[in-house]
Amino acid sequence: METKAPGAAGPRTTDPGTGLRERKKRRTHDALLRAALELFTSQGYEETTVDEIAEAVDVSQRTFFRYFAGKEEAALALVEMTVERFVEAVRARPPHEPPMEALRQAVLEGWYSINQVVESVVPIELHLRMYRVIESTPVLLAAHLRRSVEREEEVARVLAEREGLDVDTDPRPRVAVAVFGGVMRVTERQWSLGEDFSVSGIHALTSRYLDQVGPALLGSWRTA
Repeated sequence: METKAPGAAGPRTTDPGTGLRERKKRRTHDALLRAALELFTSQGYEETTVDEIAEAVDVSQRTFFRYFAGKEEAALALVEMTVERFVEAVRARPPHEPPMEALRQAVLEGWYSINQVVESVVPIELHLRMYRVIESTPVLLAAHLRRSVEREEEVARVLAEREGLDVDTDPRPRVAVAVFGGVMRVTERQWSLGEDFSVSGIHALTSRYLDQVGPALLGSWRTA
Protein backbone atom coordinates (compact mmCIF):
# COMPACT_ATOMS: atom_id res chain seq x y z
CA MET A 1 0.00 0.00 0.00
CA GLU A 2 1.32 3.48 -0.91
CA THR A 3 2.02 5.67 2.08
CA LYS A 4 2.36 9.42 2.25
CA ALA A 5 5.58 10.89 3.55
CA PRO A 6 5.30 12.68 6.87
CA GLY A 7 4.41 16.32 6.39
CA ALA A 8 3.52 15.88 2.70
CA ALA A 9 0.48 17.80 1.56
CA GLY A 10 -2.61 15.92 0.49
CA PRO A 11 -4.37 16.48 -2.83
CA ARG A 12 -5.55 20.03 -3.43
CA THR A 13 -9.24 20.66 -3.36
CA THR A 14 -11.08 23.53 -4.99
CA ASP A 15 -13.72 25.31 -3.00
CA PRO A 16 -16.63 25.72 -5.40
CA GLY A 17 -17.89 28.55 -3.24
CA THR A 18 -14.80 30.63 -4.07
CA GLY A 19 -15.60 30.74 -7.78
CA LEU A 20 -19.25 31.52 -7.07
CA ARG A 21 -18.33 34.38 -4.73
CA GLU A 22 -15.96 35.87 -7.29
CA ARG A 23 -18.63 35.72 -10.01
CA LYS A 24 -21.12 37.42 -7.70
CA LYS A 25 -18.60 40.14 -6.89
CA ARG A 26 -17.89 40.67 -10.57
CA ARG A 27 -21.60 40.92 -11.36
CA THR A 28 -22.09 43.47 -8.59
CA HIS A 29 -19.08 45.49 -9.74
CA ASP A 30 -20.26 45.53 -13.35
CA ALA A 31 -23.85 46.38 -12.37
CA LEU A 32 -22.66 49.33 -10.27
CA LEU A 33 -20.40 50.52 -13.05
CA ARG A 34 -23.14 50.33 -15.65
CA ALA A 35 -25.62 52.10 -13.36
CA ALA A 36 -23.07 54.84 -12.66
CA LEU A 37 -22.35 55.46 -16.34
CA GLU A 38 -26.03 55.43 -17.25
CA LEU A 39 -26.75 58.04 -14.58
CA PHE A 40 -23.70 60.16 -15.44
CA THR A 41 -24.64 60.24 -19.13
CA SER A 42 -28.35 60.83 -18.59
CA GLN A 43 -28.40 63.42 -15.78
CA GLY A 44 -24.81 64.59 -15.39
CA TYR A 45 -21.82 63.64 -13.25
CA GLU A 46 -22.17 66.39 -10.67
CA GLU A 47 -25.92 65.80 -10.35
CA THR A 48 -25.51 62.08 -9.62
CA THR A 49 -24.98 60.84 -6.08
CA VAL A 50 -23.46 57.62 -4.82
CA ASP A 51 -26.79 56.85 -3.14
CA GLU A 52 -28.54 56.99 -6.51
CA ILE A 53 -26.02 54.61 -8.08
CA ALA A 54 -26.35 52.14 -5.21
CA GLU A 55 -30.14 52.39 -5.25
CA ALA A 56 -30.20 51.62 -8.99
CA VAL A 57 -28.54 48.27 -8.24
CA ASP A 58 -30.47 47.73 -5.01
CA VAL A 59 -27.37 47.70 -2.81
CA SER A 60 -26.17 49.91 0.02
CA GLN A 61 -23.82 52.87 -0.22
CA ARG A 62 -21.36 50.80 1.79
CA THR A 63 -21.41 48.14 -0.91
CA PHE A 64 -20.62 50.77 -3.58
CA PHE A 65 -17.52 51.83 -1.64
CA ARG A 66 -16.34 48.23 -1.49
CA TYR A 67 -15.87 48.40 -5.26
CA PHE A 68 -15.06 52.05 -5.97
CA ALA A 69 -13.28 54.73 -3.97
CA GLY A 70 -15.83 57.25 -5.20
CA LYS A 71 -17.70 58.60 -8.23
CA GLU A 72 -14.49 59.61 -10.02
CA GLU A 73 -13.12 56.09 -9.96
CA ALA A 74 -16.38 54.72 -11.35
CA ALA A 75 -16.53 57.39 -14.06
CA LEU A 76 -13.00 56.64 -15.28
CA ALA A 77 -12.97 52.88 -14.68
CA LEU A 78 -13.48 51.85 -18.30
CA VAL A 79 -11.01 54.43 -19.58
CA GLU A 80 -8.45 52.97 -17.20
CA MET A 81 -9.28 49.49 -18.43
CA THR A 82 -8.68 50.46 -22.06
CA VAL A 83 -5.41 52.19 -21.20
CA GLU A 84 -4.19 49.11 -19.35
CA ARG A 85 -4.92 47.04 -22.45
CA PHE A 86 -3.04 49.56 -24.57
CA VAL A 87 0.05 49.35 -22.34
CA GLU A 88 -0.05 45.56 -22.61
CA ALA A 89 -0.39 45.84 -26.39
CA VAL A 90 2.66 48.13 -26.62
CA ARG A 91 4.69 45.69 -24.56
CA ALA A 92 3.65 42.86 -26.89
CA ARG A 93 4.47 44.63 -30.19
CA PRO A 94 7.19 42.98 -32.36
CA PRO A 95 10.66 44.14 -31.24
CA HIS A 96 11.66 45.29 -34.75
CA GLU A 97 8.98 48.01 -34.84
CA PRO A 98 10.22 51.58 -34.26
CA PRO A 99 8.76 53.18 -31.12
CA MET A 100 6.18 55.44 -32.80
CA GLU A 101 5.02 52.62 -35.05
CA ALA A 102 4.65 50.32 -32.04
CA LEU A 103 2.46 52.93 -30.32
CA ARG A 104 0.38 53.49 -33.44
CA GLN A 105 -0.19 49.80 -34.12
CA ALA A 106 -0.95 49.05 -30.48
CA VAL A 107 -3.87 51.48 -30.73
CA LEU A 108 -5.21 50.70 -34.19
CA GLU A 109 -4.73 46.92 -34.27
CA GLY A 110 -5.97 46.45 -30.72
CA TRP A 111 -8.99 48.71 -31.16
CA TYR A 112 -11.70 46.13 -31.60
CA SER A 113 -10.31 43.63 -29.11
CA ILE A 114 -10.29 46.42 -26.52
CA ASN A 115 -13.88 47.26 -27.43
CA GLN A 116 -14.84 43.62 -26.90
CA VAL A 117 -13.46 43.84 -23.37
CA VAL A 118 -15.53 46.98 -22.77
CA GLU A 119 -18.66 45.35 -24.16
CA SER A 120 -18.26 42.49 -21.69
CA VAL A 121 -19.06 45.10 -19.01
CA VAL A 122 -21.27 47.75 -20.64
CA PRO A 123 -22.60 48.50 -24.13
CA ILE A 124 -19.91 50.22 -26.19
CA GLU A 125 -22.28 53.12 -26.95
CA LEU A 126 -22.52 53.87 -23.23
CA HIS A 127 -18.73 53.87 -22.95
CA LEU A 128 -18.46 56.28 -25.90
CA ARG A 129 -21.11 58.62 -24.48
CA MET A 130 -19.13 58.76 -21.27
CA TYR A 131 -16.24 60.38 -23.14
CA ARG A 132 -18.44 63.41 -23.79
CA VAL A 133 -19.27 63.59 -20.09
CA ILE A 134 -15.57 63.51 -19.24
CA GLU A 135 -14.75 66.22 -21.77
CA SER A 136 -17.55 68.48 -20.52
CA THR A 137 -16.99 67.97 -16.77
CA PRO A 138 -13.95 69.96 -15.50
CA VAL A 139 -13.30 67.78 -12.46
CA LEU A 140 -13.40 64.59 -14.54
CA LEU A 141 -11.31 66.04 -17.35
CA ALA A 142 -8.68 67.15 -14.84
CA ALA A 143 -8.60 63.67 -13.29
CA HIS A 144 -8.44 62.06 -16.74
CA LEU A 145 -5.49 64.24 -17.78
CA ARG A 146 -3.70 63.60 -14.48
CA ARG A 147 -4.06 59.86 -14.93
CA SER A 148 -2.96 60.14 -18.57
CA VAL A 149 0.30 61.77 -17.48
CA GLU A 150 0.92 58.93 -15.04
CA ARG A 151 0.24 56.36 -17.76
CA GLU A 152 2.55 58.17 -20.19
CA GLU A 153 5.41 57.63 -17.78
CA GLU A 154 4.59 53.92 -17.67
CA VAL A 155 4.50 53.71 -21.48
CA ALA A 156 7.79 55.63 -21.76
CA ARG A 157 9.42 53.04 -19.52
CA VAL A 158 8.00 50.23 -21.65
CA LEU A 159 9.47 51.84 -24.78
CA ALA A 160 12.82 52.35 -23.08
CA GLU A 161 12.89 48.71 -22.05
CA ARG A 162 12.04 47.62 -25.62
CA GLU A 163 14.87 49.74 -27.02
CA GLY A 164 17.42 48.93 -24.32
CA LEU A 165 17.58 52.52 -23.10
CA ASP A 166 17.72 54.20 -19.71
CA VAL A 167 14.61 56.35 -19.58
CA ASP A 168 16.20 58.65 -17.01
CA THR A 169 19.21 59.54 -19.19
CA ASP A 170 17.74 59.26 -22.70
CA PRO A 171 14.86 61.70 -23.34
CA ARG A 172 13.55 60.01 -26.50
CA PRO A 173 11.04 57.58 -24.90
CA ARG A 174 9.34 60.37 -22.94
CA VAL A 175 9.38 62.72 -25.95
CA ALA A 176 7.82 60.05 -28.21
CA VAL A 177 5.12 59.25 -25.67
CA ALA A 178 4.42 62.95 -25.06
CA VAL A 179 3.87 63.47 -28.80
CA PHE A 180 1.72 60.37 -29.07
CA GLY A 181 -0.30 61.28 -25.98
CA GLY A 182 -0.88 64.78 -27.31
CA VAL A 183 -2.23 63.41 -30.58
CA MET A 184 -4.55 61.03 -28.74
CA ARG A 185 -5.91 63.84 -26.54
CA VAL A 186 -6.57 66.03 -29.59
CA THR A 187 -8.30 63.10 -31.26
CA GLU A 188 -10.51 62.45 -28.23
CA ARG A 189 -11.44 66.11 -28.04
CA GLN A 190 -12.28 66.53 -31.72
CA TRP A 191 -14.21 63.27 -31.84
CA SER A 192 -16.26 64.12 -28.76
CA LEU A 193 -17.27 67.43 -30.37
CA GLY A 194 -18.00 65.97 -33.80
CA GLU A 195 -21.09 64.48 -35.37
CA ASP A 196 -19.77 60.98 -36.14
CA PHE A 197 -20.02 59.52 -32.66
CA SER A 198 -19.27 55.91 -33.58
CA VAL A 199 -16.50 53.38 -32.98
CA SER A 200 -15.53 53.47 -36.64
CA GLY A 201 -15.58 57.26 -36.49
CA ILE A 202 -13.04 57.57 -33.69
CA HIS A 203 -10.94 54.78 -35.20
CA ALA A 204 -10.75 56.60 -38.54
CA LEU A 205 -10.02 59.95 -36.87
CA THR A 206 -7.28 58.43 -34.71
CA SER A 207 -5.66 56.82 -37.74
CA ARG A 208 -5.81 60.10 -39.68
CA TYR A 209 -4.31 62.16 -36.87
CA LEU A 210 -1.53 59.66 -36.18
CA ASP A 211 -0.66 59.65 -39.89
CA GLN A 212 0.07 63.38 -39.54
CA VAL A 213 2.67 63.04 -36.80
CA GLY A 214 5.65 62.86 -39.18
CA PRO A 215 4.52 65.53 -41.67
CA ALA A 216 3.33 67.86 -38.90
CA LEU A 217 6.62 67.70 -36.97
CA LEU A 218 9.11 67.54 -39.84
CA GLY A 219 7.41 68.95 -42.91
CA SER A 220 6.71 72.47 -44.10
CA TRP A 221 3.15 73.74 -43.61
CA ARG A 222 3.40 76.62 -46.04
CA THR A 223 1.59 76.53 -49.34
CA ALA A 224 2.82 78.16 -52.49
